[in-house]
Amino acid sequence: MLPTFLGLPDRGSKPRVAGLTHVLDKGASAAATESILASAAPHIDIWKFGWGTAYLDAALSSKLSLLTEADVRACVGGTLMEIAWSQGKDRECLDWAYEAGFACVEISRGVATMPLADKHDLIRRAAERFVVLSEVGSKDPHEDLTPDQWTAEVAGDLEAGARWVITEGRESGTVGLYRADGSVREDLVAAALRGGSLDTVVFEAPRKEQQAWFIRELGSEVNLANIALEEALALETLRRGLRADTCDVSARWVTT
Repeated sequence: MLPTFLGLPDRGSKPRVAGLTHVLDKGASAAATESILASAAPHIDIWKFGWGTAYLDAALSSKLSLLTEADVRACVGGTLMEIAWSQGKDRECLDWAYEAGFACVEISRGVATMPLADKHDLIRRAAERFVVLSEVGSKDPHEDLTPDQWTAEVAGDLEAGARWVITEGRESGTVGLYRADGSVREDLVAAALRGGSLDTVVFEAPRKEQQAWFIRELGSEVNLANIALEEALALETLRRGLRADTCDVSARWVTT
């Protein structure tokens, strides 16, 4: 039984529609997956198999079963879908993901030169069988969308059928939403929210200082992605004001 004597921010219960924690699996073993879920499953909403790892992961079936049992949605990485699209194999990739048992797919165009119309067509087709997370922003630090382009693409992805739109930050936290030093580009955060809302936009925030910034600025129920597997519980302490970086957040909920 967990203690309840502190005044802390409320958190929605699973399945959550806001306050999502989206973790990045870079190739964890089935044993590591089971261990992470044993300690942090209540705090994890979406488990993304990064890049093309799912395509090569011999433990995929076992891991998907573990995730289903833990009420954590499994997601195919966007890069794999982009590569499949570039080879004319997007339908085969969607069929494979469905047969494997994925609940979610990510549709992005951060690597492939994919026209927006093709992205939206892929989102519409994927949404017939999956919860779709689209992604906006390039992985190339030299290719930068304007704030207006971010707003328009977020809105367009949602209209096409995406349930959530992820804003690019990569696992390094140095592109897309972020400057090279990892600091947040507030203009792009605002632009993304103009195209969507706190319930529909998910911010990639791999670094602790980035996670703390979003929680302090947008609240404990902000959607955060690209969280390292081993840091899911640590992120929850940030959300609940149980860490120095956000301890003033919990003070707002103290009752007298």
